[in-house]
Amino acid sequence: MTTALLRTAGELRARARDGRRAVVMTMGALHEGHATLVRTARELAGPDGEVVVTVFVNPLQFGQGEDLDRYPRTLDADLKVAELAGADVVFAPSADEVYPGGEPQVRITAGPMGERLEGRSRPGHFDGMLTVVAKLLHLTRPDTALFGQKDAQQLALIRRMVRDLDFGVEIVAVPTVREEDGLALSSRNRYLSAAERRTALALSQALFAGRDRHAAQEALRARAREVPATHARAEALSALGESRAAADAHAVAKAAPGDPAGVRAAARAVLDEAARLVPRLELDYLALVDPSDFTEIEDGFTGEAVLAVAARVGATRLIDNLPLTFGAAS
Repeated sequence: MTTALLRTAGELRARARDGRRAVVMTMGALHEGHATLVRTARELAGPDGEVVVTVFVNPLQFGQGEDLDRYPRTLDADLKVAELAGADVVFAPSADEVYPGGEPQVRITAGPMGERLEGRSRPGHFDGMLTVVAKLLHLTRPDTALFGQKDAQQLALIRRMVRDLDFGVEIVAVPTVREEDGLALSSRNRYLSAAERRTALALSQALFAGRDRHAAQEALRARAREVPATHARAEALSALGESRAAADAHAVAKAAPGDPAGVRAAARAVLDEAARLVPRLELDYLALVDPSDFTEIEDGFTGEAVLAVAARVGATRLIDNLPLTFGAAS
């Protein structure tokens, strides 16, 4: 299969269309994470459908002093990645095609969720992101659009926009793709020197530490619930080697379904250590949030949560996250 390179919306509209169209939106510099999105899109579209990969470096979502000018532009290589992954079309419009007449005066506003975490660190970023996603959804007119979970706040805002404004498109999330050492794949990883990359591993290591603390807490509570609420509870847990739990087994069993503070502390310990490395990690934020609005969760929270981190290593800013579930059945 040969992937077609199209530059205008008119060319895209002129294509015959029978089955479902699935779109994967990118800013280029495609890597295995993008390829995974495209392969998933190919499965969803089916043999009779069409997969469109957009490649557009959106100036609206870059703030002053950010890396718009040096953001990698590798269209020839992107075409090969997209083709191997099963794309029918790469739609790579110019800025004039997407924004005829210059930057749009009317834009999508991300609202309160867009002002938290990434939005607080990058004012206006999510307004620009939602504006271009809305525009590309109109230009490509897909049945399904796929986005990576690595950009969890972006994904949540796109879902909210599609729901609130009745876009009539299915939004599909695809899990984060990681390298063997755990680093989340990102187009910005190529900016890292070897030493900076070693430091950058602290982002995923911090998330894994938080995840492991959470899993241990949930397992401990499950064990505590299995022991009758008597003096034998402490003895039974002590026999299991859970000396800390045995000190107050009843409290453990009756505790809230999760301990967000413990999860945050485990992750932060890794990040604090990385802040002492050379080159050092400069933490932007570590947050444990409700994915519905990206506010911090509190003790007693039940349901889906996201442990998210952003940091700078050298001149490169990186983000990562992991989903967690609080509140195993009692």
